[in-house]
Amino acid sequence: MQRPGRPSVQEFPVADGGAGPYGITAGADGALWITLVHSGEIARLTPGGELTTYPLGSPAGGPMVITAGPDGALWFTLNRADAIGRITVHGEVGTFPLASGCGPYGIAAGPDGALWFTEMHTDRIGRITVDGEVTRFPLPVEKAFPSAITAGPDGALWFTLNQADAIGRIGLDGEVVLHGLPTAGAAPVGIAAGADALWFTEIGAGRIGRISTDGEVREFPLPDPAARPHAVAVTPAGDCWFTAWGTGRIGRVTAAGETAEYDLPTPSSEPHGIAVGPDGALWTALETGGVARVVP
Repeated sequence: MQRPGRPSVQEFPVADGGAGPYGITAGADGALWITLVHSGEIARLTPGGELTTYPLGSPAGGPMVITAGPDGALWFTLNRADAIGRITVHGEVGTFPLASGCGPYGIAAGPDGALWFTEMHTDRIGRITVDGEVTRFPLPVEKAFPSAITAGPDGALWFTLNQADAIGRIGLDGEVVLHGLPTAGAAPVGIAAGADALWFTEIGAGRIGRISTDGEVREFPLPDPAARPHAVAVTPAGDCWFTAWGTGRIGRVTAAGETAEYDLPTPSSEPHGIAVGPDGALWTALETGGVARVVP
């Protein structure tokens, strides 16, 4: 349902409509860091609205998902350049090349002090140390399109398999377990960890899913099956917030399973990444050129 009592939302312009704000995360410096997928840049936005943009050298690299690293820097995937990028909080940029054609997408810091990432086009999970040493782990499935990845509450990494309708788990030793989803065509994308389970989006089925660490799945249908939920973030209170790319909304599923959706001020703003900010608010990247701050 769509509640009349909506959260407070403020939008900040961060780029023109062609730059494509996409991924977003909170940095160790108390700012939000955003990938601009079409212009090949990284933006830094303070909670007060101060904006700095850092070019990556080429607009063709395709920076997508970004995460805070264990070294205090920000790490991101360069999907079209087949590389992992690193930017310090002072704007110094470095890149680490990967296998040609691998298409890195999701990235997350692991409990082992390394970064873990997905390779969309080669059905592999990768691990990169802060010194740039890369290890790749093949998955027991083909053309699965591994997408987002996150560190789970059990010490493993969990990831979505968009074209296999499955959620995967990989241990720090590289052992992989796959959990099929009950809904055909679910096409999971975003995933985030809660205190005792993982939350994920089903962009193809218009649902939000929850999977326990022992593989039990629960699905929450959204009012509009065409909502195209894309990314998720979990608050300290245990609520799962998500972006509905297809309808230009954000939404929430409580720990008890209650679902609500809210319109954003700018229609058709194409919300993608979402993160809990250093101020406790939800921040979401809008592909049309902005970032929205959402206070529940």
